Formats: sequence, C-alpha cells, structure tokens
Amino acid sequence: MIIRKLSETEGVEWGNGLSHRFLTLRDGMGYTVTHTVVRAGSDSALEYRNHLEACYCIAGSGKVIDSAGDEHVIEVGTLYALDKHDPHHLIASPHEDMVLVCMFTPALIGDEAHDFESEYSNY
Repeated sequence: MIIRKLSETEGVEWGNGLSHRFLTLRDGMGYTVTHTVVRAGSDSALEYRNHLEACYCIAGSGKVIDSAGDEHVIEVGTLYALDKHDPHHLIASPHEDMVLVCMFTPALIGDEAHDFESEYSNY
C-alpha cells in the first residue's frame, strides 16, 4: 500500500506552475497522479505525444482550447481528458491559480518539465 500526503511530496516546477507527483513510474502502478497548480494568467501550449492525461479541477478556473480553436471553461468540478494526444492550450484565469488533479498513463518518471520554446511543449 502506498500512502502519500501533499505535504510530503516534492513539487516539480513544470513551466507554468508546480506539480506534486504522488505516483510515478518507480511506484509500479502504471500511471501517475499529480496535484498541479497552474499559475494565474499563464497560457501553456501542450501536447503529450507519449502520454494520455485526464485533469479534474479542484480549485480556481481557466479554460482549455482544443486544436480546432474551441474554448472549454474549466472550473471546480470539471474534468477534461486528452484521449487522442490532443494538442491544446491550458489557460489559467488571470485572477487566480487553477488547481488540477491529473492522471497520466503511462506513468511519468517524475521530474518532467515543459519547454515552451516550440509550438507545443510535451513530455
């Protein structure tokens, strides 16, 4: 059994916020669970070519814009899933951080961060 508390996990600066990785590859579960803070006002162009991701908003708000340009409001109680390695923009409200619980499969190594120099940053 694995028991972890947020206060016991080290945060990883992922580019536009902080991600606490509760489960990683070394835990042998096959997926990763994170507590991720997206900084207020940040705009992250993302595309996960090697992972599928689902995110559930537990605080704050923002929006996700899909590759067709459609905007989807993200607020507390909203889940979005990138089931086709979808390129997207994740934008936090300018007034508050957005906090997400995210699941990745396959599992992250644990120290991944984004490089926003290219059109879409990925793991």
